[in-house]
Amino acid sequence: MRDTPYRPVLRHPMLRRILPGLGISALGDGMSLVAVSWLALTLAPPASRGTWVAAAVAAYSLPSALGGVLLRRYLRHRHGAQLAGWNAVLRASALGAIVLVNALGALSLAGYVGLLAVSSLLAAWGSAGRYTLIADVLPPEHHLAANGLMGTLTEASAIAGPPLAGLLIGWTGPVFVLALDAASFAVLAVTYRLAVPRGAGPAPAGEPEADTPDGPADTAGAGRNWLTALSFVFFLLFGPFYVALPLHIADDRHASATLLGLYYTVFGIGAVAGGLTSAYLRRLPLRQALFGIVLAFSLAVLPLGLDAPVWLTLPAFALAGLCWAPYMPLAMALFQRTVPPARLSQVLAVFGSVTVIAVPLGTAAGGPLVTWLGPRQTLLVSAAAMALLGAGGAAVTIVRSFRKPGEKTHPDGYVHR
Repeated sequence: MRDTPYRPVLRHPMLRRILPGLGISALGDGMSLVAVSWLALTLAPPASRGTWVAAAVAAYSLPSALGGVLLRRYLRHRHGAQLAGWNAVLRASALGAIVLVNALGALSLAGYVGLLAVSSLLAAWGSAGRYTLIADVLPPEHHLAANGLMGTLTEASAIAGPPLAGLLIGWTGPVFVLALDAASFAVLAVTYRLAVPRGAGPAPAGEPEADTPDGPADTAGAGRNWLTALSFVFFLLFGPFYVALPLHIADDRHASATLLGLYYTVFGIGAVAGGLTSAYLRRLPLRQALFGIVLAFSLAVLPLGLDAPVWLTLPAFALAGLCWAPYMPLAMALFQRTVPPARLSQVLAVFGSVTVIAVPLGTAAGGPLVTWLGPRQTLLVSAAAMALLGAGGAAVTIVRSFRKPGEKTHPDGYVHR
């Protein structure tokens, strides 16, 4: 245990105070995955339930893309802890308003969706703030461990939150679960306020991009572009799985929802394990590791598209979760290494704004693809496309690794003169 890469993160005085609040908030968010859609089902008339559920789920995430871009002028020079704290305050306030308006008997469907949209406006900035705070308080060699720990909290909440929400909704209703989520964000907001010193002010304005330990500033810009593009395409190609996998189980395998739940459970267990292994990848060149994750993930989900037996596809899907979880911690570590501190939060907010729409777009495309190709074939095409993406990127990286004399390869995978 003394040699674990997580030890410096857990022993850091500021992060040690923040992590419990992050854990509570992550559990609240895990429960809200069920509560948001269930309250929409409760409020909507039977004929339009599907439309309102889709609107509510979209409102709880997609407006963060707008906030990440439109609020850049006002938030780009704020300190990471400020951004994370303001997002927690907005989430707590908007979700609390839903609970209050419902208690007054005045909650309409439009008002509900509108308050959900307001609650998510700063989500991209809140995520950017968390990773910026890590870069501010920890040396680079501990960034990946801290990123992985945050990712593990999210993955664990996705396993524990939905079943807990189901139990609570059965006993009390979805509004109570949203009240708990609001309270969890309030706890997180107070945690940021008390744990981060008052002297931690906004990042300096107008600071030019300077050379970083992993390369010059123009390299950081190139890294932002290729990594954002890679992440967008990777998440986009995963989106059809949310449509094709349930239909594949129901139509092709003639199985029940129990099997679908089992697939998601083993994926989540694999993701928790993968999140915990992230820190042990810190010595790998990040660019190569990211392409390797995409390729490994595609190979792990490929058996589903090949109609392999359940005894093979279940452990393969768990392996897919294991591969999936380290992707974001490594991507954040690359940004933390190559982007100047004064610009890190705004770069991460733009990255979040772009990637947050990728999975919904892929899911929307999944409907026509399943109709055209069929569920299993859609899974196969998505997996094959991800394999091409990962293999192609890895091939380019290998070619670039044969550098000329006088050039140096840095841990991010770039070649510098």
